[in-house]
Amino acid sequence: MPGVGHSDCCENKYYNCRQMSYFWHTKNSFQVLHLEYGMYVWPCAVVLAQYLWFHRRSLPGKAVLEIGAGVSLPGIMAAKCGAEVILSDSSELPHCLEICRQSCEMNDLPQVRVIGLTWGHVSQDLLALPSQDIILASDVFFEPEDFEDILTTVYFLMQKNPEVQLWSTYQVRSADWSLEALLYKWDMKCVHIPLESFDADKEDIAESALPGRHTVEMLVISFAKDSL
Repeated sequence: MPGVGHSDCCENKYYNCRQMSYFWHTKNSFQVLHLEYGMYVWPCAVVLAQYLWFHRRSLPGKAVLEIGAGVSLPGIMAAKCGAEVILSDSSELPHCLEICRQSCEMNDLPQVRVIGLTWGHVSQDLLALPSQDIILASDVFFEPEDFEDILTTVYFLMQKNPEVQLWSTYQVRSADWSLEALLYKWDMKCVHIPLESFDADKEDIAESALPGRHTVEMLVISFAKDSL
């Protein structure tokens, strides 16, 4: 995820493990007290994890990529539900990638790959990615200057599988921010998913004390029908 700090989080000795109880599994998310956005469990991550849990029966065997993963709660949830998960964060933020790996280790998920993907860059790792069924994005629409780079990367993955869906949660921070023009430009459509439809319309999901009173929205983004 975009960062605001430059120190290496691996040198920071203050760690916090947040346990997320989802009935038959306990998810461990590795948090670090650090200035990088990707070092925390944000409200959007809990809402997206709840959406995955609600749709868990559809996940076994699905190819799932989390972008801007950070502590990777949604990706970890998907893997625990039987999906074939790849976690990614910026190749320019190796400490975020290390947090992804540690989250996998804490949750006994050695099969989950961690790769560096920088939004808007066509890298060898992006080219080598297999076709995906679902792309997860928790609060990646944080800085407006990143919005098109994110959708460019998603568009590239849609070329491999036009049926792929982007499952994304974002926290409403400004009424002036909109994806509408960019979605039109990149031949995508967006469906808003009501939080109450997957039991996420509450301030405390799974005893996490999140999302609190933040306004979070759930989106499913896919290719526009006319583009298929």
